[in-house]
Amino acid sequence: MEDRVHVAGVGVISAIGLSVEQTLQSFKNQTSGIGHITQFDSIYRDKLPVGEVKLSNELLCKKLAQQRHITRTALLGIHAAREAVANAGIDLKRWRTGLISATTVGGMDKTENFFNDFKIDASKGRLREIVNHECGRSTELIADDLGIDGFISTINTACSSSVNAIALGARLIKHNQLDVVIAGGTDALSRFTLNGFNSLMILDSQPCRPFDAGRSGLNLGEGAGFVVIISDRVKNAERKKTIAYVNGYANTNDAHHQTASSPEGRGSFGAMQKALAMGSLDPNDIDYINLHGTGTLNNDLSEGTAITRIYGQNYPRLSSTKAFTGHTLGASGGIEAVFSIMAIEKQCVFPNLRFETPIPEINITPQKTFEEGIKINHVMSNSFGFGGNCSSIIFSRNND
Repeated sequence: MEDRVHVAGVGVISAIGLSVEQTLQSFKNQTSGIGHITQFDSIYRDKLPVGEVKLSNELLCKKLAQQRHITRTALLGIHAAREAVANAGIDLKRWRTGLISATTVGGMDKTENFFNDFKIDASKGRLREIVNHECGRSTELIADDLGIDGFISTINTACSSSVNAIALGARLIKHNQLDVVIAGGTDALSRFTLNGFNSLMILDSQPCRPFDAGRSGLNLGEGAGFVVIISDRVKNAERKKTIAYVNGYANTNDAHHQTASSPEGRGSFGAMQKALAMGSLDPNDIDYINLHGTGTLNNDLSEGTAITRIYGQNYPRLSSTKAFTGHTLGASGGIEAVFSIMAIEKQCVFPNLRFETPIPEINITPQKTFEEGIKINHVMSNSFGFGGNCSSIIFSRNND
């Protein structure tokens, strides 16, 4: 048997919880994190709902013992990565350890404040507000916090970024380049992203309704999700009992449009098919699909079309958790990878909030309630992004 890449630990922070345990309770209670903007100034404060993490920058800095000029993206990443490492309980210094973090926002939250001050009075602009702007800087800050000084990399492939980060980590372990990888992603809300998505006219002025016939757009969110993945050698040496392993993954590009997915779901179909092939799985082996499910007219129809191409009407349980968290952009694949592993560990599936009527063209009815005590051996998580970047990843239950 080919060596497996095991999941040893997970960590998450989002609009529905500051930890894995809080997140599970929100799912059980069907408590959405979508609400008004409170953490930054915006002309859309009372007009466009978002999925905010319920901690200010000041509280995050205090909680994590970080300096106040650290970006929110880095702070959220540090928070989730620390939980994942603590959950894994592995001595990172003992092994060849890497960090692969995904982000699309980077340090925009600080940079846009710098330019507001700079435009008024150049002497008031503080360079410390922009030194952490680039995407790779958030990865470096997380690595510094964890004490990782070996392999460090940053992925930015739009909304598929975090899945690609985990896939790269798995490949490095399989090819004996690293023993342990902390992989996932982090993104914070900012005016730039909110205004940019609003200009595309794909934001819903109400809490989003993924896969519903009446959907009218997405809600942006923020957060971070990381997994600690390890080789068989580390698992055996550390005597770790792991819940899940990375079984298959794929990245495709439908080359259709800068922001829209192809109507026939070409890229998403290919990503799911190739992930199944890597894991030597039949489509019917999948027990739950965590949908990309943004709530936009284009995405849900495209993803749903791809699913019907694979399954017809005999699809497994499936749902979009973005109705809870909002669309966390580059972090979404990491956050939803944690959700997928939670589904395996707790033998549960999560509801697709606010769903009422199936999309006529695909007639898919997602999971409406939190359900536990069911058999979940294989979970597929989809992350499909701008530029045609489509990624799927499959986590499977360890039975040893």
